[in-house]
Amino acid sequence: MNSRRKFLQKLGLGSVALITAPTILAQEAKNDQRAINKYKPPVVISTWSHGIQANEEAMNILSKGETALDAVEKGVRVVEADPNNHSVGVGGYPDASGHVTLDASIMDHLGNAGSVCYLQDILHPISVARKVMEESPHVLLAGQGALDFALQKGFKRVKLLTPEMEKTWKEWAKTSIYKPIVNFESHDTIGLLALDEQGRLAGSCTTSGMPFKLPGRVGDSPIIGAGLFVDGEVGAATATGMGELMMKTLGSFLIVELMRNGKSAQEACEIAVKRIWDRYSDDQNSEFFQVGYLALGKNGDIGAYAILPGFQYALAVNGENKLIDSDYLIKK
Repeated sequence: MNSRRKFLQKLGLGSVALITAPTILAQEAKNDQRAINKYKPPVVISTWSHGIQANEEAMNILSKGETALDAVEKGVRVVEADPNNHSVGVGGYPDASGHVTLDASIMDHLGNAGSVCYLQDILHPISVARKVMEESPHVLLAGQGALDFALQKGFKRVKLLTPEMEKTWKEWAKTSIYKPIVNFESHDTIGLLALDEQGRLAGSCTTSGMPFKLPGRVGDSPIIGAGLFVDGEVGAATATGMGELMMKTLGSFLIVELMRNGKSAQEACEIAVKRIWDRYSDDQNSEFFQVGYLALGKNGDIGAYAILPGFQYALAVNGENKLIDSDYLIKK
């Protein structure tokens, strides 16, 4: 507890907050009368500022009468193809060995799912994940197997390590010191959720993972229930941030289950974030822990919450597409 107490005191919460916060949060949850952020479909919501471009494409797809599944795939493809975005796809940060390795997952309203992890040399892992879902008997393909499958399905090899990122990696490799920075690594993912006019939900999540990660590391993004979960009868959730934390708690699945049991999307996100903090805040690196969750209910209810400030999400609804600062747990 000492490390947690020192960290909270540094943030200005003090020892009193340690005693009263759980009680206060429980009481607030019990008496919460806030209006639910509910919107008529179509609704698209995604993580970080690059979600603006992804949302625009997703909404364009929905306007043509295509499905939420089409929207979540084609929306994030925009980000995957942007070499100036270092979060996913081409131009993504490499691992410690200088290789760009990609993870992605996709789910539809029927509970069908597909994902790939540790995929190299393919520009659009999200589209490979959809092929896994629709044209294989499996949910998750990894590494060389995922690459072989992609090539069999007609995907072409692409050099993902750009000159800019190669230079960045070589500079880092001089010391090879890994130091987590809040809201820097958190930009390593785009998760996108969509609700179409027919009431169908879908979600996608794609990433190049933590910058300079250990070779072979796989995060939460391709793990169904951790980085993404969709239940067409209830809602959908996606995550960004330190993937190990979401993998240990299956936060996206938890959020959807909380919504199934009557919680609003916002309440569910807050409970999932608080569970991570309560369980892992004693870790010596907890001051660097950042997790952001997004949720979208079948009724158009949305939620967003993070451990620390800095998490942003893009919301496209009613003809608007705007970037919003998420609420967060640890306040100064």
